[in-house]
Amino acid sequence: MTPDAAMGDIARRDQAGPVGRPGPVHGVALPSLVLVHGTATTGAIWRRVRRELAGRQVSAPDRPSSGSLPAELAALRPLTDGAVYGGVSGGATLGLALLAAGAPLVGAVLHEPAVGSLLPGLLGPVAAAYAAGGVPALARTLYGPAWTPTDAPSDPGAVERDLAMFLEFEPAPLPDRAIPAIITVGADSPPVRHRAAAVLQDRLKLPVRVIPGCGHAAHLEAPAAFARLLADVHRS
Repeated sequence: MTPDAAMGDIARRDQAGPVGRPGPVHGVALPSLVLVHGTATTGAIWRRVRRELAGRQVSAPDRPSSGSLPAELAALRPLTDGAVYGGVSGGATLGLALLAAGAPLVGAVLHEPAVGSLLPGLLGPVAAAYAAGGVPALARTLYGPAWTPTDAPSDPGAVERDLAMFLEFEPAPLPDRAIPAIITVGADSPPVRHRAAAVLQDRLKLPVRVIPGCGHAAHLEAPAAFARLLADVHRS
């Protein structure tokens, strides 16, 4: 899929369109939000967070899952101008790449992204689960029991392409222009996820917040807490 085709496709497949309109605060319009899903899911995975953000303009597109990082970023780029970005898992990884590329975001909340060679082996259990049991095993390793088979994309090849892309991902330095952005990690996530967040804090100077009551699937297990971070990050 070419980047141009991906951009058109991602716009067409935005799940259910905007939720309400951005409401003004003291006469100032609130920024729109774009919520980006990880592997083995679609934009519909954000349904609980979107309910918490009722009244805000929210896009939750289905990614192309092309297996190409440049194509994925090109597809998301039209949604980023002046927006707050929220991503979980692979969506958070793409958020790191967008920040490094200088996307014109006004804020970002990135939950447990990949960190490449900064912490080798982070995605090893995920890759092993996929090799042993396909999409369901991978998804349950990542997201736990909150994930169900109905959350998976219709194209099972999308997961294989995503996995290959995220296994190759390497975080890049961030531009000097400061965008309010935070890394989040679930309080219930394994220690390796907390180490990954600490590595990003050390290397990229991004602050870390721990979200209570969740692991990797913050959008399913702690939607209200994640939504609050999204609503406030641009004010940081």
